[in-house]
Amino acid sequence: MVEVTIGRTIAKVRQQKREGCFMGKATKYVSKEPDENGLIHWTEEEHQIWHDLVTRQLRCIQGKACDEYLHGLELLNLPIDRVPQLSEINTVLKKTTGWRCVEVPALINFDRFFKLLSNKEFPVATFLRSREEFDYLQEPDFFHEVFGHCAMLTNPAFAEFTNTYGRLGMDASKEERVYLARLYWFTVEFGLMRQGGQRRIYGGGILSSPGETEYAMTSEKPVYKPFEPIDVLRTPYRIDIMQPIYFEIDDIQQLYELAHQDIMSLVHQAQSMGLHAPLYPPKNKEQVGEYV
Repeated sequence: MVEVTIGRTIAKVRQQKREGCFMGKATKYVSKEPDENGLIHWTEEEHQIWHDLVTRQLRCIQGKACDEYLHGLELLNLPIDRVPQLSEINTVLKKTTGWRCVEVPALINFDRFFKLLSNKEFPVATFLRSREEFDYLQEPDFFHEVFGHCAMLTNPAFAEFTNTYGRLGMDASKEERVYLARLYWFTVEFGLMRQGGQRRIYGGGILSSPGETEYAMTSEKPVYKPFEPIDVLRTPYRIDIMQPIYFEIDDIQQLYELAHQDIMSLVHQAQSMGLHAPLYPPKNKEQVGEYV
C-alpha cells in the first residue's frame, strides 16, 4: 500500500472534557496498551476510521486553519491511510519544541494532567471513536489529540504557553484551577486568531470538529471578542454545545507574552471580580454543573 501523508496533501492544497482538564464522567472507551516495543496495534477498521476522519477534516480546515497549524501538519507529515504511532509524532515534537506525547487512559485526574504538561508531555488517550460516534464524541480521542493539538505543539510560542499552563496548574488550588480551565478552553481548545486581516483557527477543539469548524468560521450566532486574559478567565462555558463566544488573539506571539506574565495574579483579579453572566443557560435548573 502506498502511504499517503497529510504533509503531502497540505503541500498540494496549501470536544472535551477530560477529567484531568475538563472531563468528569466515565467513558465507555478503553485506551490501547502499547506492546514491548512501544507500538499500538490498531485494527483495520480503526485505520479506516482514522483515514475517514482525517480526509474529511482536511477538507473542512482549508482556508480556516492558521499558518502555524498548517506548518505543524507539514512537519508531522501524519499518515492518512493508517493511524500513526506516537513515536513518529514524538520525533518531530522533540526536534521542534522538546515536547512528546504520552499515552494515557481515557480519563486522567487534574494532578497528572498538569504534571504532564509541566514536563512538556502531552497526554494522548490511545483509543479511536467508534463508527457510531464518528460525527460527535465527548471524550478526547486519539484523533482529537493528535490531529487537533499536536501540530500546534511544534510551534515554540504555543508550546511555551502550554508548558507554563501546566506548571501553574501544578501549584494552583482547586478554586484557581477552575479559572485556569477557562484559559485553556478559550485558547488551546477553542482559540481563534487574526492573521492577514482574516479569522483563523488554532484551537484543537475546533480543528478536530467539522461542525465546530464551520460554526466558528461561518455562523452569525457566536460573539467574537479580542483576547483579554481577565475577560477570558471570567467567562463561563458549556461543553455540550457549540461555543457561544470565541476570543481572538492578535498573533501566536501573544500567547508567548502571556506565558511570561503573572497569570496567577490575573486569576486572582478575575476571582475578585466574579464571573460574567453566561450567554447560554444550563440544560435545566438542576444542571448548574454544566457551567465551568
